[in-house]
Amino acid sequence: MKADYRRGSSAFALLPVQPCSSSSQSQLRRCAALRGHPGAGSAGRAAEPGLPEMPLEDGDPVRPRRRQVSAEVSAIPRLRAMGDPSLRGTTAPGGSRIDVMAEGWEPGPALGDGDVTPGGAPQRAWQSEEALMTELLELVQKVVKSSSWWERHGVDISILACSFLLLPAGFLCLRSAQAIPFLAGVLTLGVVHHTLTVKGSHLASHNALTESKTWSKVWAIFFIELCSAFTVEQATYNHVKIHHGYTNIIGLGDSSTWKLPFLNRYVYMFIAPLAVPILTPLVALDLLRKVEWKAALRTLCCMFLGFYCHYWLLLHVSGFQSPWSALLCMLVTRSLLAHPYIHVNIFQHIGLPMFAADRKPKRIHLMSLGVLNLPRNSLLDWSFGHSLISCHVEHHLFPSLSDNMCLKIKPIVSQYLKQKKLPYNEDTYSSRLWLFLQRYEELMVHAPPITELVGIQ
Repeated sequence: MKADYRRGSSAFALLPVQPCSSSSQSQLRRCAALRGHPGAGSAGRAAEPGLPEMPLEDGDPVRPRRRQVSAEVSAIPRLRAMGDPSLRGTTAPGGSRIDVMAEGWEPGPALGDGDVTPGGAPQRAWQSEEALMTELLELVQKVVKSSSWWERHGVDISILACSFLLLPAGFLCLRSAQAIPFLAGVLTLGVVHHTLTVKGSHLASHNALTESKTWSKVWAIFFIELCSAFTVEQATYNHVKIHHGYTNIIGLGDSSTWKLPFLNRYVYMFIAPLAVPILTPLVALDLLRKVEWKAALRTLCCMFLGFYCHYWLLLHVSGFQSPWSALLCMLVTRSLLAHPYIHVNIFQHIGLPMFAADRKPKRIHLMSLGVLNLPRNSLLDWSFGHSLISCHVEHHLFPSLSDNMCLKIKPIVSQYLKQKKLPYNEDTYSSRLWLFLQRYEELMVHAPPITELVGIQ
């Protein structure tokens, strides 16, 4: 997949507006005014206050959040956008287990108060856009309803269960004084940690592990708070509602929290990920100010329990002699797959078309344009899940489905989008890595160009 998005499709003609070449704040503001969107400019500047409120996908009002540039690159595996003070106290809705529609998506004439018809396209054209999503939904619903419980949930639950069963072997291998068994223990614990914190927490945030709402809440607390050291309310809200509801919308779900423009490309891509285990709990503690005190207390207890259990097992089962050696082992195992975790989070959205909040396309176009699939990889498929690697487009269209179901509907979704001449973005890991190293300044430091919808052909 090439980085030039003028290519478009027969449904949309896309024209990206190039970012300002000057870095001065005054020129950037003028550039933003000319573009007519609130989020243009360097990451970290607040959204323009004059932008009208627009509803979230479930009707909750929200203003485009401030572009953040901070240590929030350490967000937990599910997060690609952090909280905003204007969004405090709101939690993500529980999703239906057999209903494969995206959280909050409903067929209708409009997606939000800010939606406009690009180029003055007639209303019947927009109704056809809704019909595309409805038609695809019906095709996917047939597959889901004909699938067994094992396919819908059992496969992914088994992967998580196997990861738990590998924990004793990992801790016991660390007792060995020989290099090979010791390294095997580090590898085992590192893979298990990322399977629980990335795959488990991601599925739990979308309530994709079980059809029971009660158990969904239990698993969310376990995976997100105990294993990943984050509060459930902030994690599910910012990921499910903001990132999924406004994927690649400037000022909302544009993945800007993954940008650290003060770091050069090599430090960001290869050194900074090692700090993820340290920065994650710090970001989580800061976000606790935005939740009720009961939720904050619960999260603090779960965070302490998770860290202490890991530390205690290293001392009493693995036989580490000093606290510092145990803490160093915790850092190594928890950062084992931090590099692909950071890379995956930026590869699959940043560099793709970005849209202004008041001129976003309909959902099926938004997700087909702004999401990218990576090839299958055995290690990452196990640790992160198909929905974060090779089925990310399918996941953004139908986020309540489990990883295995996203893999099952992948041929249907890809064939349908290609048949309708809609983009279906795919690229290799190495290709995206090379792209980001070459265009780091443009993609990760400067403001992303806005993709203008010229019209429907």
